[in-house]
Amino acid sequence: QVQLIESGGGLVQAGGSLRLSCSASGRTFSSFCMGWFRQAPGKEREFVAAISRWGSTYYADSVKGRFTISRDNAKNTVYLQMNSLKPEDTAVYYCAAVANNCPRPLTGGLVDYWGQGTQVTVSS
Repeated sequence: QVQLIESGGGLVQAGGSLRLSCSASGRTFSSFCMGWFRQAPGKEREFVAAISRWGSTYYADSVKGRFTISRDNAKNTVYLQMNSLKPEDTAVYYCAAVANNCPRPLTGGLVDYWGQGTQVTVSS
């Protein structure tokens, strides 16, 4: 069993930055594909970014060039650095873990573990 706990959400003005963190329990963190999803009000949960156990990354087109996913296996933590934030980035952001290689595409149905979510609000 893996527990994921997100932190770092909040309110920021458009153009600002936030860094989300996701701390994972368990000793097998380094073997997991880790990702971030988000869900805006009235919309479906959507993929944001993923990082493989080897550090390969890929992103949704909507965040490419603005968001960076990274991981620290020694700390069992994955990060999402979000720059140049836009009001349309407003959503609840969820950490996700897949007990294998990163699928492409990574969809919600392939996720083995979810965090509880953290709210990100970008004001215009």
